[in-house]
Amino acid sequence: MQQHPPALRRRNRRLGLMVGGFVAGMVGLAFASVPLYDMFCRATGYNGTVQTGGPAAPGAGQQVLTIRFNANTQPNLPWRFRPEAPSLSLRVGEEGMGFYSAENLSGTPVTGIATYNVTPEVVGKYFHKTACFCFDEQTLAAGQKADMPLSFWVDPKIGEDPNTRGIRTITISYTFFRSLDDAARSGALANAGEHVGRGAATPPTATP
Repeated sequence: MQQHPPALRRRNRRLGLMVGGFVAGMVGLAFASVPLYDMFCRATGYNGTVQTGGPAAPGAGQQVLTIRFNANTQPNLPWRFRPEAPSLSLRVGEEGMGFYSAENLSGTPVTGIATYNVTPEVVGKYFHKTACFCFDEQTLAAGQKADMPLSFWVDPKIGEDPNTRGIRTITISYTFFRSLDDAARSGALANAGEHVGRGAATPPTATP
């Protein structure tokens, strides 16, 4: 049966619009496929892509600790020594930084050396410093002020140990003396933590 020409034209116009829309959709999908695939990989970790957002990666645990900073100065050392901030919150497995400042209040250069300890003592084996100013002589000119940073991390295994599982606050204390001999005489050296050496441990790397 022969169709009326206007009806045929309308049908062809609809068909043309449908084909054009399909082609445009396929082109858009092709352009979107790369970012969509990238988003999928980042959300699921597929194909080795590091995940972003959401829960922390296995290297950085969920437990959050409060790290308190304490500062002491031997009475015969004419320095003002203190932490820049009293504390910070830190997830286990993540690297944190703390800052201390020291000022020579005398009119002549003075040398000091710091020891440190961590309390409660039971957490000592889980607390790792990666950079520190302890056990290194520091000489300040008259009236000089210096910033002294440290970096550290807490092993996530602290949450697996029955003796440390309930601990939520760790205090790191630094004490400046005129010499290690003074520190030894005061008893501070015997209770001090270890110096950061070349083989210092590093935080665990997050895995995808």
